[in-house]
Amino acid sequence: MTFKEKVNGLIAEALLEKPSIFLIDLAISDSFKISVGLDGDNGVALQDCIDISRAIENNLDREEQDFSLEVASVGVGSPLKITRQYIKNIGRTLIVTTNNEKIEAELVEANDVFIILSWQAREPKKVGKGKETVQKEQQIPYTEIKEAIVTVTF
Repeated sequence: MTFKEKVNGLIAEALLEKPSIFLIDLAISDSFKISVGLDGDNGVALQDCIDISRAIENNLDREEQDFSLEVASVGVGSPLKITRQYIKNIGRTLIVTTNNEKIEAELVEANDVFIILSWQAREPKKVGKGKETVQKEQQIPYTEIKEAIVTVTF
């Protein structure tokens, strides 16, 4: 079993006790710096990070392999990476970059295959001069999304 497989197993085991928390990133550098990124359906508390950190650290032997460990929640401006993050953020505004365009819109639906965004746009009237506000909706498969970030409004 490789070092990464062992760490991944310890994280999976620790997350069984915290079903609302999920793994986003696991990176292990050549110098054995372990970086763990977590997210949660209701956010990630400091205690969640501490518990996961202890579950990893207490089950690895520094005599066998010296390492450093960093466990953190993903930041607000971090791109969404997995379906569960999209589902968690339904109702919030995203900036989604696809292969063809960049859209800032409300996430109204997310499933295992695609997301649906909804927004208002000003378009020329079909009859007469001027513009009118129209409601637009677009379905975007995950395969076309280059990056999606939740916008924070104050």
